[in-house]
Amino acid sequence: MSVPQPPEPIPGARLLFSLDPAVSHLNHGSFGAVPVGVQRAQQRLRDEMEANPLRFFTQGLVDRIAHTRRHLATFLGADPDGSALVGNATTGVAVVLQSLGLRPGDEVLSTDHGYGAVSLAVARECRRTGAVSRVLPVPLAATDEEVVQIVRTGLRPGRTRLLVVDQLSSATARLFPAAAIVGVAREHGVPVLVDAAHAPGMLPTTVASIGADFWVGNLHKWGYAPRGTALLAVAPPWRDRIEPLVVSWEQEAGFPARIEWQATLDYTSWLAAPAGLFTLRSLGADRVRAHNAALAAYGQRVLGDALGVPPTDLPDPGGPGVAMRIIPLPSGMAATTEAAQALRGRIADRLAAEVAVTSWNGQGWLRLSGQVYNSADEYQRLATRLPALLAQR
Repeated sequence: MSVPQPPEPIPGARLLFSLDPAVSHLNHGSFGAVPVGVQRAQQRLRDEMEANPLRFFTQGLVDRIAHTRRHLATFLGADPDGSALVGNATTGVAVVLQSLGLRPGDEVLSTDHGYGAVSLAVARECRRTGAVSRVLPVPLAATDEEVVQIVRTGLRPGRTRLLVVDQLSSATARLFPAAAIVGVAREHGVPVLVDAAHAPGMLPTTVASIGADFWVGNLHKWGYAPRGTALLAVAPPWRDRIEPLVVSWEQEAGFPARIEWQATLDYTSWLAAPAGLFTLRSLGADRVRAHNAALAAYGQRVLGDALGVPPTDLPDPGGPGVAMRIIPLPSGMAATTEAAQALRGRIADRLAAEVAVTSWNGQGWLRLSGQVYNSADEYQRLATRLPALLAQR
């Protein structure tokens, strides 16, 4: 089976970013990359803030934040009045967890594809409240119908107080049938938190159609926003119960202002976020999505061939629209989180390539992203050099 052809580059897209040209940046999914125009928009806001801090923070900033929220929520198909800007998806998860009022005997249910920091947040809240955390194993190759059935079987009505599920998982690039899972959980009276860290910008997401009680997604990954920009959407029955992690001066204003206003936080990342969406729209959101997904699929095949992985053994749990792909590493390699981090560092230092290396269920995985600043030769160059580095283990 031949390697698919890479997509045609989007003219001029690489020049929109200030990335080091000596490094192959194949891991957009971890920290994103902010376009130069968005960097400049944020810098102008910082200049405004530093020219007169008192005026910046006390004259109209709450309204400016609300205006930004409305813009971002509308793009994502979420209710602007039922959404709040937060620093990142993990912060949104923490806000939800500590607002639930968990008690001894309660249960937080998740899958084994969940993000590590989210799992840590769940574990901490369970220790604090006496609740328990339970994890459902979901096979990588499970169909959507099988995933829904696993969740259906795993729910314990009356005890399961929250189900946490990814829209698109970080470690495995698995696209979950979030709306169907929400539907099943609702039948059993179990609220659902959707961790959509990778969805905004990559996937044509409409938050309202998913119907989750809580949904949180980062815009600083695939939405080209400055880092520290995420949206937490909350269903109407829960809004009055959502409390901030830190109480500040907008506490009595209720949701969402009590969540957004965090005193002397640097709000310029939020205020500049619409410039990121402007960049995405200027390039053509559908065009960017198609390009990135096709390039990630190409990179997966090139690296898979180089590592001797048959095409039939290359997972595609996200489907053709996902701009992240994973490749299994040789048995025993990167089998722990520490080993995975060490290998990622070696690849970065020796091959001048930034990738994600994860450990999931005792198996090491190389995760590649596709983005408009990437080119086919970057994946080819890594494929040429990576086997020799792995052989040195």
